[in-house]
Amino acid sequence: MLALAVSFTDGLVTPTNVIMKFGGSSVRDAERVTEVCKLVKKQIDDGYKPHLVCSAMGSTTNNLLAAADTAINERKVDLSTVRDLHIESAKTLGVADSPYVKDCMDLLDECERTLEGIAMLGELSVRTRDRVVSYGERCSGRMVAACLNGMDIPAVQIESWDLGVLTDSNFGDASIDDECWPTIKKGVADIPKDTVGVITGFIGKDADGAITTLGRGGSDLTASLVGAAAGYDEVQVWKDVDGILTADPRICPDAVPVPFVSYNEAAELAYFGAKVLHPVAMQPAVRADIPVRVKNSYNPDAQGTLITNAYTQKGLVSAITSKSDIAIVDITSTRMLGAYGFLSSVFESFKRNKLSVDVVATSEVSVSVTLNKNVEMLYGAQKSPSNQEWAESIQDVGLRGVIEDLSDVASLDVKAERSIVTLIANVQESSNVMAVVFQVLTALDVQVEMISQGASKVNISIVVPGDREKEVIKALHSCFFEDSCIVPMQSPYRELVEQVEQSA
Repeated sequence: MLALAVSFTDGLVTPTNVIMKFGGSSVRDAERVTEVCKLVKKQIDDGYKPHLVCSAMGSTTNNLLAAADTAINERKVDLSTVRDLHIESAKTLGVADSPYVKDCMDLLDECERTLEGIAMLGELSVRTRDRVVSYGERCSGRMVAACLNGMDIPAVQIESWDLGVLTDSNFGDASIDDECWPTIKKGVADIPKDTVGVITGFIGKDADGAITTLGRGGSDLTASLVGAAAGYDEVQVWKDVDGILTADPRICPDAVPVPFVSYNEAAELAYFGAKVLHPVAMQPAVRADIPVRVKNSYNPDAQGTLITNAYTQKGLVSAITSKSDIAIVDITSTRMLGAYGFLSSVFESFKRNKLSVDVVATSEVSVSVTLNKNVEMLYGAQKSPSNQEWAESIQDVGLRGVIEDLSDVASLDVKAERSIVTLIANVQESSNVMAVVFQVLTALDVQVEMISQGASKVNISIVVPGDREKEVIKALHSCFFEDSCIVPMQSPYRELVEQVEQSA
């Protein structure tokens, strides 16, 4: 392995107080719930003092949403799939008589009454949708708490709002109110000594007492928030992979776990396609400077990946990720606006039309950006003699608005079916990194359409044709991680690699 050399600051105190977050696949059924509870017991035996944050079991969230759709479209209430999963899990776990299981069944009865209301009205508001979805996490926590108590591990199920999690009223993607941090700290401190608190993830309540959901990565955010507010030693996010990998193992079977990354590197990996942690989910931990460890609940002995500010990268590349189905929009000024006026007009239009960009390349009279738009969303995006006629043919409302806004000052071109390949790299050695990248792309006869170095100074992104994405990732991974590069490594680069490996 050429590039995975790390330097990690010694002296981290072995964590004692930890938040352990388990995703839906980790608690998908009775077998997995049992394994999670055994894992918690081992942590306790090893001297840890854990509290848990649990997602809904398996596909429960999707099944709840399907039940809501059935209530609207067919005027019928059918919660059997969700109810059967929890009933069978309770029987298999041997906790059918637990008060927590009774609470779970009562919650599902309440959910059915909510669905009856949806069926009667024939509509589903965002507020009611959040309420329906919340039952998954609330039941999951009760099943885990029942199992822990059945294994003689004292545990108590705690709703996130009872712990103090307060949000705004942006249903479906609520934000945490910063003022709730002291309340959460007190709530965690009030959990009885030597008792495992099982906290519902993904949900909270607004100031009016309405249930809200936290959006993508919501359970991770709950764990990060609780750990940070309580001043805990570490947040552990247990998933179904051995931590953050050097690449997607479906593309690169020889991908290996990355032992350490910084918060910035983890955020860039997540933003550019890696299925790790949503950047928003890490913000409380970053703010409190608490390490986050990604572990595999199916392989708990694996080292995992530690995310911390104490890490300083000394290698060349830590990982490679990608984002598919993106489009490039090339915008060239047709007026003498000057750089400030032109760029101001461009980005003001993107803001007004609510279009988020990933990669940007600019000059005084032109700007190129990438958008998360696949070819279906850009149907009709073929250049016409008139920008106005062209805009009218595009289905995507946001892009159509940008074309209409800028048609008097710029010419625009859109190219779909592109991919962003991102290297989490030591940009102080960017010349050496890019020397290898360009040799590889030349050998593959792949044309780079855009290149950008992120403001975070930890990533280099290139845009390539979408049908070459996997080929490019495989070739780059072979060079940086597998000692099997498809091009001869230049001498200066080889010497640098050897120096890095010797200093590791």
